[in-house]
Amino acid sequence: MKYCLAIDIGASSGRHIVGWTEGNEIRTREVYRFPNGMTEKDGRLTWDLEALLMHVRSGIDAALTAYPELDSLSIDTWGVDYVLMQGDEEVLPCYAYRDGRTTGPIGQVHAIMPFEALYRRTGIQFEPFNTIYQLYADKLAGRLEGATDFLMMPEYLMYKLCGAKAHEYTDATTTGLVNAETGAYDPEIIDALGLPPRLFHPLQQPGAVIGSHKGVKVMLCATHDTASAVEGIPMEGDALFLSSGTWSLLGVKLARPLTDDASRVANCSNEGGVGYIRYLKNIMGMWVANRLRAELCPDAPWDKITRAASESRFDAVVDVDDPAFMAPRSMRAAFDERLSPSPGGPADYFRCAYRSLAESYRRTIAEIERNTGRAYDKLYIVGGGAKNAFLNRLTAEATGKTVVALPIEATSQGNLKLQLNRKEA
Repeated sequence: MKYCLAIDIGASSGRHIVGWTEGNEIRTREVYRFPNGMTEKDGRLTWDLEALLMHVRSGIDAALTAYPELDSLSIDTWGVDYVLMQGDEEVLPCYAYRDGRTTGPIGQVHAIMPFEALYRRTGIQFEPFNTIYQLYADKLAGRLEGATDFLMMPEYLMYKLCGAKAHEYTDATTTGLVNAETGAYDPEIIDALGLPPRLFHPLQQPGAVIGSHKGVKVMLCATHDTASAVEGIPMEGDALFLSSGTWSLLGVKLARPLTDDASRVANCSNEGGVGYIRYLKNIMGMWVANRLRAELCPDAPWDKITRAASESRFDAVVDVDDPAFMAPRSMRAAFDERLSPSPGGPADYFRCAYRSLAESYRRTIAEIERNTGRAYDKLYIVGGGAKNAFLNRLTAEATGKTVVALPIEATSQGNLKLQLNRKEA
């Protein structure tokens, strides 16, 4: 029996899941879970690399205790964030994507290369936290002086396990620096922005073995968690997918990127997949509900929250994709400022949040169908949001699509699928 380990790390938690094949199905067992989150240091949002590494290693040890003959492991995480290196030393702090340090550099980047030109080359939607703007902020701050490498978060963690500095394709596409047609870092963008060429290495595809850790092969899965999640969805035919977690990633698979003006105006993204393009939009997700819960009812179980929301009759909605909801000091206040009258209690806030998410999904699907020139009947939902029956019902009503909710660990399934299907050389 071949056993593999998927280490799937999101912005709020991480999990180690061992998988193996029985018949045509992947069986799994979670062996370790840990909390994750940004930490505030000197007024900036950062990642605690030491804690992340400690948990990654502890989970591997737990997996090896239960499955001593573990064949391989791989790590996927959220996109855009990275660790700068000077040789074997990290350039700290490691900033988190919700930190506001790119506010000024965005305009400077676009003065050098307008977003229209960037989009034609990369097909990556505008987000203020995209790696391109973070790296330019590092340049302005002098952090790139002496830097020898930049490693996306999963590649950094695997480097610390096996000593190999790899650069994987799917996660690299979230940087806004990869050419959509060539699938390689775009030298014209790098040169125009004055970024050190030494930081940008050839990209490797999922499936490559890059080293070993404690006798276990370390290999590249689709290291961007959404890319692994899409691999883990058992979709039938052409269909929409929604990876519903802290963020909502809603899109379709395409054979070729769409970098036309309509796609740019809609702010759709062409991210790398395993042999296809993930044409999608990164929109608000369960973050709003999670922050409301932390403020309004931190001890309430989710089933009680959603039941109360379904019984509320508060029908106002907000534009949850408004930047005001990305990192407010008070999520409740962010809702109050945009609603009149204000919600009467927690149930009203959650009903508003869920209805607003469903409306965002409706708008996004309409844009995707218009830009691709085709209609889709089904919407597959995976991730934490797939467990929310009330939100799934609202989504079906708002979009008119057949919603197939799969409350599975799709990201770890996709991570494991690539490992288990790897052919030995």
